[in-house]
Amino acid sequence: MENRLTSAKIKEIRSLQQKKFRSSLSMFVVEGEKMVEEALSSGFEVESVWKRDEIGESNMARISSLSSPSPILAVLRQKNLSLSDIDIKKGGLFLLLDGVKDPGNLGTIIRLADWFGVSAVFCSEDCVELYNPKTVQATMGAIFRVKVCYAPLDKVIGIAEKKEIRTFGTFLDGQPVSDSFYDGIEEGGLVVLGSESFGISDEVSGLIPRDRHILIPSYDKTGNVRKGGQGSESLNVATACAAILSLIRAR
Repeated sequence: MENRLTSAKIKEIRSLQQKKFRSSLSMFVVEGEKMVEEALSSGFEVESVWKRDEIGESNMARISSLSSPSPILAVLRQKNLSLSDIDIKKGGLFLLLDGVKDPGNLGTIIRLADWFGVSAVFCSEDCVELYNPKTVQATMGAIFRVKVCYAPLDKVIGIAEKKEIRTFGTFLDGQPVSDSFYDGIEEGGLVVLGSESFGISDEVSGLIPRDRHILIPSYDKTGNVRKGGQGSESLNVATACAAILSLIRAR
């Protein structure tokens, strides 16, 4: 593990704020005492650790991407899982993210996946990058515990269907979550969440049977389910994910 902060090393660490350099070097940065502590005890390969008390406040400010640099920063090697690395099996609960673009949303969803015991998160190849600094920070350490794989979602759904594992999707025109949904996902399954702006793509929605289109119920102030046309148009994708996972696990 390297412990000498040269000008070249400062330049390299700063370059990791850009996706093209994260990809070419296959490295990423974590910041903060809790995050670095979790990184050190994870299965990720740690390239270097830098402490403010050792390199000085000005140098820490130069290598940090935060407006208020933390006391410690680490550079890690990326782990890029392939579809063959994930065992899609009955009894497992899997999230499929279709075109999620906001790094904060992706990070929060990974944190939720950790909280609710999701087996793995699959991201379409046009989702925001896992190792974006904002995504990493938003996971609050869950990035080290949750399996995340970028793969064509049609292939993921195809593998699941061959194993008789059902796929559900969240749609604004879906049916409110009901007993039939719980019965269908009782032994696990796939839940697809769409992008913030466009929802689930036509390509992926075409693979989800109409009776597996689900909607999180909206309620009026008397506690009755709204029939539509009133209230907020939709939920933030991370908020919708939290609601769905809570409904599944509370059953």
